[in-house]
Amino acid sequence: MSLSLPTVNPCCYFPCQHQGVCVRVGLGGYECDCTRTGYFGANCTSPELWTRLHNLLKPSPAFYHFVLTHFKWFWDIINSTFIRDTLMRLVLTVRANLIPSPPTYNSDYGYISWEAYANVSYYTRVLPPVPDNCPTPMGTKGRRLARGGWHCVVPGVGLSCWSSTLSPFPAQHHCFPPALRRGSGVCTAFWSRLDARLSRQVDLGHLYGDNLERQHQLRLFRDGKLKFQEVDGEVYPPMVTAAPVHMVYPSAIPKEKQLAMGQEVFGLLPGLCMYATLWLREHNRVCDVLKREHPTWSDEQLFQTARLILIGETIKIVIEDYVQHLSGYYLSLKFDPELLFGTQFQYRNRIAVEFNQLYHWHGLMPDSFIIQGEEYSYEQFLYNTSMLMDYGVEALVESFSKQTAGRIGGGQTINANVLEVAIGVIKESRQLRLQPFNEYRKRFGMKPYKSFQELTGEEEKAAELEELYGDIDALEFYPGLLLEKPQPNGIFGESMVEIGAPFSLKGLLGNPICSPEYWKPSTFGGATGFEIVKTASLEKLVCLNVKKCPYVAFRVPDAAENGSPRGGGSSTEL
Repeated sequence: MSLSLPTVNPCCYFPCQHQGVCVRVGLGGYECDCTRTGYFGANCTSPELWTRLHNLLKPSPAFYHFVLTHFKWFWDIINSTFIRDTLMRLVLTVRANLIPSPPTYNSDYGYISWEAYANVSYYTRVLPPVPDNCPTPMGTKGRRLARGGWHCVVPGVGLSCWSSTLSPFPAQHHCFPPALRRGSGVCTAFWSRLDARLSRQVDLGHLYGDNLERQHQLRLFRDGKLKFQEVDGEVYPPMVTAAPVHMVYPSAIPKEKQLAMGQEVFGLLPGLCMYATLWLREHNRVCDVLKREHPTWSDEQLFQTARLILIGETIKIVIEDYVQHLSGYYLSLKFDPELLFGTQFQYRNRIAVEFNQLYHWHGLMPDSFIIQGEEYSYEQFLYNTSMLMDYGVEALVESFSKQTAGRIGGGQTINANVLEVAIGVIKESRQLRLQPFNEYRKRFGMKPYKSFQELTGEEEKAAELEELYGDIDALEFYPGLLLEKPQPNGIFGESMVEIGAPFSLKGLLGNPICSPEYWKPSTFGGATGFEIVKTASLEKLVCLNVKKCPYVAFRVPDAAENGSPRGGGSSTEL
């Protein structure tokens, strides 16, 4: 390969295809390691015989998305037979196998090293960073972007055709500060996708805190329960005056109105406070169930067992309600860890920087919030802790369930009030030198886009991107996810689904409670606790913890009545 600039790292050209690893040799040479890629040749471009056959028979993501979102009569039959389990096992194994295990690179090392594996204080990453000193930020193609060029993410909300405002809150990330030591970011999300320094599993840190000291400040130390307060006979999180944990509130909000929760930023949105209240009530309810069955158990055993039960409930709700809803599939997804028993599956998870970037779904947030007919702007909504107890959990759940959410995909997705978060994500991606969007499409089995118009499905936005980036192969990772045209009857583009699903399912099913050693009745206090996990649903979470069961769903009622793609409920999707 001849290079006009002999000092340029040839790996800046991304010459190695099909997951081949580029290794620089000398000043101007390189080698591609094609080991176990199914390809050979200088650039890993020549397929082996088995690879040829596999590629010939493998359907495209668009094809199986079409099949899974059509022919309801067919899927109704499949869902009532053993074939459902077979397909679910296939979904889980194929998706999970796309995530390297053990992890390879991290946010500090762009090559295989022991440090990249062992130092869990950093995000892992699927692709190594763009090499240092490349001609452009994305390697060799495109323009050298101005650091202020954020207009590739455009404000304005495009409405989803069927998602309710109940769905954005589980997906909200809050990142601060944007960069810590050597580029490691501290980010948290509702379903405890905590920063890699703190947790690598769904552990309900948003309820119990991310360290033992915070957990102890939130615990009642009686009957396994968490601290709470009662208002008009209803249970709510305690005030910080009763549970003195550090919470992030503006100085103008008095201590008497500051709720204490496991996650320090959950006071930001009433929707997050609502979810925290539901899980608090569920924890204490489960403790009562366990206490009746095991009157000799200590406070500690009741607490620890209730936590395991709630982790199991969370994973089931995420897969069977949230993921089901977001996928739009007619195949009924199933949470059953036993589907993976006997397969080569590692029960360990690490948070990847790509997943942290991808899971910023602020485009789902609406322009304003409608609570029982009253409209609230962002200024009125943020840090409004009084709203939770003024309206009550039932009213908030029903109001959010009936209001249409925003959407992700198609460009006009980020409300101006949360645009700064998207800008922060792009800043982080540039600091960590994430590879171009098309390189990630290839890594996850999709064809790279050939033009911006193919990406967006329209001309105006494509022209803006052409002007900004100069080449489709220079498009950045996060803007590509947001600007990709959504799939038919969906709120996401193809890449969000194909890249997000493997991270999500590996993280959920990689939880220790899903392993053969944990997945048994005794782990959850016996048959009763095990049944709570296996029958959990979003509707049960709400209705078992309020006085009057409201309408609760991740889809607006009009969409449900009109037969739009199925779903019902929560992490990322398939």
